Amino acid sequence: MIILVMGTTGAGKTTVGKLVAAQLGWIFLDADDFHPPANIEKMKHGIPLTDADRGPWLENIHAELARLSSTGKNAVLACSALKQSYRDKLSSGVDLKIAYLRGSYDQMRRHIEARQGHFAGESILAGQFADLEEPHDALLLEVSRTPEELSAEIVAKFQPSS
Repeated sequence: MIILVMGTTGAGKTTVGKLVAAQLGWIFLDADDFHPPANIEKMKHGIPLTDADRGPWLENIHAELARLSSTGKNAVLACSALKQSYRDKLSSGVDLKIAYLRGSYDQMRRHIEARQGHFAGESILAGQFADLEEPHDALLLEVSRTPEELSAEIVAKFQPSS
């Protein structure tokens, strides 16, 4: 199984995803690690990514999800996955469950302002909210809760039964 922790920049995907992976003893994957250097440069300069930019990135992520799935390994993926077409690409041929970290633009902006050292800043937030297609098949979680509360709910919902 793959648990996708999704949302816009500033939602806390990496923080929550790492907590979930640690609690379950699963592999943690950060989608940011799959971006080609050109995408990272664009985001550092506040230039929104296009679907063409995201294509190779999504293919790289999906290849890793498929590889893990084929070997029977479980993982938690922190990824914006803003559009349904992106989630369809990521879930193709894998058992993917979605936890959606939802919040307002202002909540995300405050989160971004509080963090250090991340290449994606507030300048791309408006574009992400414009691109966002909220999932209908997801565990919906409000970002006003603590990362610990959010991760506990994800684990309770998706932990495989023994």
